[in-house]
Amino acid sequence: MVKKKAHGGVNSADIRALLHLMREKVDASLLEFLLREGTAFLESVGSSERQRAGDENWQNRVIDQEIPRGASILDLGCGEGNLLTRMAAEKQARVQGVELDSDKVEICVEKGVPVIQADLDGGLRVFPDDSFDYVILEETLQTLRHPDTIIGEMRRVGRRGIVTFPNFGFWRVRMDLAVRGRMPVTGWLPYRWYQTPNIHLFTIRDFIDYAEDIGMKLISINVLRDGESHPFQNSDNLYAEEAVVVFE
Repeated sequence: MVKKKAHGGVNSADIRALLHLMREKVDASLLEFLLREGTAFLESVGSSERQRAGDENWQNRVIDQEIPRGASILDLGCGEGNLLTRMAAEKQARVQGVELDSDKVEICVEKGVPVIQADLDGGLRVFPDDSFDYVILEETLQTLRHPDTIIGEMRRVGRRGIVTFPNFGFWRVRMDLAVRGRMPVTGWLPYRWYQTPNIHLFTIRDFIDYAEDIGMKLISINVLRDGESHPFQNSDNLYAEEAVVVFE
């Protein structure tokens, strides 16, 4: 049993003992991290701003490397059409966007980007099977009511899919919630619990498990970790902030 100190606190030896007791119930990577660095974090705990030093466009670079010249691309939740504009200009791609926000749809039209105004939770019934080489969904999957439905539609409509999402297994999120007892509000997750658009919280490992469950082939997973991008490693479910997954 972990004993409290006289003033009601818990010392680092107690924390270490408790973590050893939890060995069979805690993510192995998280346990290793806590044993090594957790005590120092607890002494200065607080919400942490996101660190993305010098790599703001890492997702774009991964997507650019994946998509060949002349490909056909459907961008779901295309925003103001920036990705499609670049793909059309640099890759001579055939592009199509889907966006719900009417103001952003208007901007797409002004840019000459073909766009359909639609709610992704309603599916992609307007598109026939295998009508695009790539279907892209950036930073949106966790905001949808039926993420499994849109993944199924991406597989039906496109030959390959690309999804990007924040990793809710990131250690700062885990620690902030575990220690402070509050949903994290940071530069990385800037919303209070009652304001957040994120309604399905999942980790990179969750997505890998999901892919295995439905028989979806994962082509590649790249992550952002400590401000740099690289192919997914086992420890990245704990250390990575974001992921870009290519599947077919």
